[in-house]
Amino acid sequence: MSEQPSKISNAFLTFRDEAPQHAQVWGEMVQKLGQASGLDDKTAALAYLAVLAVLRLESGIPFHVQAAKQQGASREEVISAILLGLPAAGHVVTQTLPAAIAAYDAS
Repeated sequence: MSEQPSKISNAFLTFRDEAPQHAQVWGEMVQKLGQASGLDDKTAALAYLAVLAVLRLESGIPFHVQAAKQQGASREEVISAILLGLPAAGHVVTQTLPAAIAAYDAS
């Protein structure tokens, strides 16, 4: 799998490179949680985008938008996922919308 640093946040790349054992354990845990999920891959990817938006974790948006797109998510589904938290979290979710749209349209 070819790495595209522009889609992976600098923070995560630093974590991976400077704390490889921690990153490996983290990756294994994430993989196991994914296997335990009752959600299909596309739904899980969209739900994850909603969580990132509510938490304002914009740096993770490009990577996870591409993951959702690879699972078959449409542009409209990605936008809807970003805006899903609007009633509960307020307009803060819109802060990640430009990054999500740009990431979706980039490929």
